[in-house]
Amino acid sequence: MKKEPKLDSRWKTYAAALCTAVVLYVILAHLNVLGKGIAALFSYVQPVILGLVIAYILNPFDKALYNSLFRKMRERREHLAWNLSTALTIVLFLVLIILLFVALIPQLIDSVTTLISNIGLYAKNISDFLDMVQEKAASFNIDINDIMNAGQGLLTSITEKLTNSSSGAGGVLNTVTNIGSGVMNAVISFIIAIYFLLDKKNMKGGLKHLVQLCLSDRQYPQVASFWSRCNRILIRFIVCELLDACIVGAANFVFMTIGRMPYSVLISVVVGVTNLAPTFGPIAGGAIGAFILVLDNPWNALGFLIFTVILQTVDGYVIKPKLYGGSLGIPGIWILISIIVCGRMWGVVGILIGIPLAAIIDFIYHDYILVQLQRAKDRRAGKAESAAPAPSAEEKKA
Repeated sequence: MKKEPKLDSRWKTYAAALCTAVVLYVILAHLNVLGKGIAALFSYVQPVILGLVIAYILNPFDKALYNSLFRKMRERREHLAWNLSTALTIVLFLVLIILLFVALIPQLIDSVTTLISNIGLYAKNISDFLDMVQEKAASFNIDINDIMNAGQGLLTSITEKLTNSSSGAGGVLNTVTNIGSGVMNAVISFIIAIYFLLDKKNMKGGLKHLVQLCLSDRQYPQVASFWSRCNRILIRFIVCELLDACIVGAANFVFMTIGRMPYSVLISVVVGVTNLAPTFGPIAGGAIGAFILVLDNPWNALGFLIFTVILQTVDGYVIKPKLYGGSLGIPGIWILISIIVCGRMWGVVGILIGIPLAAIIDFIYHDYILVQLQRAKDRRAGKAESAAPAPSAEEKKA
């Protein structure tokens, strides 16, 4: 009976590489279909994912309460101490949300209502201002008709969209439906987050046991250390970003209040929220705030823009370095590339996770890839030295 010839190992490698290339090409060629499928799947599991995100954000505060207030109780009744710390975390979170709603929502509604109701007057003021600028330019024989016409057209388009979206039974019904759906998803996500927090230890224990079964005793500590470091980077980034957004929003509110500018609460909330998105967020927040103010008074918009530039400079060079403490010290070019690539792939969510993702990739490159390459180089050098013939007596004398 003849033995079948064995395939050369090189052909196996080539076949595997070819199959991988074909699979990658099929995925890239149908990337839009894959994206639609992921989006459809996300729409079904969105409350679960949001609940997991909320639980992940609240978990550090839960652990802090567990290790401080309930430190003595956990020695005797660990389960009760954990449940009490989780309950206190949830209560504090709900109190904070209620206080924010009581303090901000009425003023936000009032600001938006005033803005929409006066949009016609604001549009007339801007139109008169543009006519004045055009007349001044004409007195100096400068033709800016095309620019002014474009500005008038943009102003008319924005005015029509704002007035049409705020009037009519269809617009009101759509707005109410969207708000109701968002509130319901938020409530469901928060309930799921509570269950995640309460059952966190069991889930972590099960996942740990599964990973230990899948990995060897030598690999598991390395993987556990890797994920622990990723977790520290993400938690530090989230806490610092939220604190930084609150500082920037509060500073903006104080400035606008002192300057007696309208819509101080609305614009400060917009500035604080957009500041969560790095690089492009502050630009968007400044542009939105300036546009709202220019409808009322162009000089207020100019003062707001000057203050925004100063505030973002102080935030970038003083506040953020103090908050992060150099823990995410990565080159600015990698941050920019990560934000652009992640933003194009996942939109706003990608922009938000761009910096921590860049930090994780940076430490993987320095602590794993470079280390492995150096070890491989040292092994090759050791083999080369062992394979080299020993020098003769005459060579030693020479």
